[in-house]
Amino acid sequence: MAAAAPPALSFRTYEEYLESQLTALDMYYLESEEVGRQLVELGFRGSGNVLQREEFEARAPAAELTAVAPQKSLASAGKELKDNFLRALAEREEANWTGKISSIIFIRDRNSHRQEVSAYIDYAHRLTTDDFEVYFSGKKRLLPRNTDLSFYNWDRNVSTSNSSPNYEVIAEDDSGLLFKNKSDRKIINVDPKGYPGDNTTRTPVETDLYHHVVIYDHIIRRGT
Repeated sequence: MAAAAPPALSFRTYEEYLESQLTALDMYYLESEEVGRQLVELGFRGSGNVLQREEFEARAPAAELTAVAPQKSLASAGKELKDNFLRALAEREEANWTGKISSIIFIRDRNSHRQEVSAYIDYAHRLTTDDFEVYFSGKKRLLPRNTDLSFYNWDRNVSTSNSSPNYEVIAEDDSGLLFKNKSDRKIINVDPKGYPGDNTTRTPVETDLYHHVVIYDHIIRRGT
């Protein structure tokens, strides 16, 4: 269980408050303190009950946040998640619903015809079109589709690209396959050897359910 968040009054700035919830191990794996602070603010690091900037500046007690209930019932709620991939999806479900984060999931595996397929999946969009209860309960697997952002059938050498409500696909680029977020217009680079992009992290997931999984988390910073 995560430790309680430090009292806001103990820190001079909101940045210090966020940094106080990062561990040395967090900073070893993260690209920068900036990314670390953003992940704490979204609840992916630290206690999970994190004051927003306005609440910190008003010195509202952190305990008040625990009384706020999610507006939507999450498909992962109450499920016993036995695989790392399902746990990773559950950790990101609410933030993708609310638009605080926009995750792209890369999956490579075999379909029901035993053909090797892969795709880059817009998680937030799939949450609106699929019943994730069956995925989190283990009744079905989340699999690549030819309607995803980018799909490739390795056995048939067939590929498709489709923009989604959240991303524009940029397929013809010297840097390779890119995705432009439609909210903040930032570019996500899925080349494993390249920089993933501003406010974006790349997380490989060890899983028994698929051959290969990587999740790209893009923190959306909208203009004010």
